[in-house]
Amino acid sequence: MSCKEPLVYVVDDDPSARQGVVGLLHSAGIRAETFASGEEFLAAPRNKTPSCLVLDVSLPGLSGLDLQQQLAKSDVQVPIIFLTGHGDIPMTVRAVKAGAANFLTKPFDGEELLNTIRQCINSYECQQDRQHLEPMPSDYNFEDIVGNSAALRYVLQQISIVAPTDSTVLLHGETGTGKELFARAIHNLSPRQDRTFVRINCAAIPSGLLESELFGHEKGAFTGALMQKKGRFELADHGSLFLDEIGDISLELQPKLLRAVQEQEFERLGSAKTVHVDVRIIAATHRDLSEMIRDDKFREDLFYRLNVFPIEIPALRDRREDIPLLVNYFVSKLSRQMGKKVQSVPAETMEILANAPWPGNVRELQNLIERAVILTPGSELNVPMAELKDRAAALQADTQSTFHDAERQAIINALKAASGRIAGAGGAAEILGLKRTTLQNKMRRLNVARAD
Repeated sequence: MSCKEPLVYVVDDDPSARQGVVGLLHSAGIRAETFASGEEFLAAPRNKTPSCLVLDVSLPGLSGLDLQQQLAKSDVQVPIIFLTGHGDIPMTVRAVKAGAANFLTKPFDGEELLNTIRQCINSYECQQDRQHLEPMPSDYNFEDIVGNSAALRYVLQQISIVAPTDSTVLLHGETGTGKELFARAIHNLSPRQDRTFVRINCAAIPSGLLESELFGHEKGAFTGALMQKKGRFELADHGSLFLDEIGDISLELQPKLLRAVQEQEFERLGSAKTVHVDVRIIAATHRDLSEMIRDDKFREDLFYRLNVFPIEIPALRDRREDIPLLVNYFVSKLSRQMGKKVQSVPAETMEILANAPWPGNVRELQNLIERAVILTPGSELNVPMAELKDRAAALQADTQSTFHDAERQAIINALKAASGRIAGAGGAAEILGLKRTTLQNKMRRLNVARAD
C-alpha cells in the first residue's frame, strides 16, 4: 500500500453516517470500505491494511473502544478517528488517551473530518516503521515551499491567480511561516520574473535610516552621506519590492510610503527631483493592521492601498500533514550541505514531530532539524528527545483542556435543552446517556452550574 493509494475503513452502525463519510472521502479521491459493526469488521477478509480507521464509539455489541483495544492487542497499528455523540465524550477521551488519533463529535464538520483523515494518512502511509528519505511528491514546490495540505494548496492557488498581475499583495502570517518564500513565488510566477526581486525588512532597520534605505539620498543630505545612494524602490524598478514587516514602519514615514506605492514616485533625501519607478509591491506582516489602525498606529489609507489582494499564510499547526514532507526536505537538504549521510527518521520521532505545537512554525522546525542533523553521527536522525517530549507534553495538556471544554459545553447544552433539569425523563442526564449521580459529579468537577 503506497501513500498514493490511501484506503480508509469506516465502521458505523448508522447507514446515513457511513454514507456521509464515504461520500466525503470519494470526493477527495480516497478509497473507502464500510462495516456496520465491530464484529463485521473483524470477520471480514482484508487484503490491505488501511491508512486510517473512522470508528463510531457507540457500536452495537462490540463497542468502538473494545474494537480499538482488540486491534492494539493484535499489534495492528492503524490511526483511529472516533466519531462520537456528546454523551460519549468521556468514553472517547479514554480512547484517545489509549492511543486513538483524534475524535470528532456528531454531526461532524466535513472539512474538519477530511483534514483529520488526511493527517492520519500522511503520518501512517508515508512513514512505516522507519521513514526513508525518498523524494516525496508535491503539486506545489516553489523553491523551499514544500507540502500538499489543503491549507497550503489554497494559498498557492491564490498566488497563481494574483502573480501574473501587477496588483499589490499583502501577506499576513505568524513569524516563521515563510512569508518571504511566498513573496518570491509571486515574483517568480509574474511577468517580472527576469527582473530584480528586492527585499527590505522594515523592522530590522532603525526608523531614522529606513527612509534613506527605501528612497535613497543625495550626497550631503545628512551627516555621513558621502555619496549619492539609490534606495530599494529604485533598485527594484521594473521588478518586485518585498516590504517585510510593514507594520513596523513609523507613522511619520507612512505618508511618503503611501505616495510611493500609490503614485510610483518619490524624492530622494536631500533632493527636490521626483523619481518615477515601475515597481510591483508585495508587503508582509505578522501584526494585526486593523487593530493598529484603531490604535492610531497605522494609516488606514495605506492599509487599503496595500490590502488589494490579501493572502493569509497558514501556521504550521494548521497544516500538520505537511510536517513529514518538511522534515524529509530539511534532512535531505541539510545533510547534503553538511556532508552527512542521514538516511532515515524513526517513526516514533516523526510522530512526535508531527504533533508538536511549533509556535515558531516552519522556521522553528527547520532549526530543530538542523540541530538534529549536526548531532547525528550515523544514518538515523538523532533528534534531541528532551525537546520533543516537552513539546508533546505541552500539546497533550492543550488537548486535555480541549476535551474538558468540549465535555463542559456538552453538559451546558444538555442542561439548556432540559431547561435546567438534571434527572427524570428528558433531563440532562438522560440526554447525555449518564446516570444522575455521574452527571452531578462531572458538573462539580467541571464547575458547571444549572445557571450556565
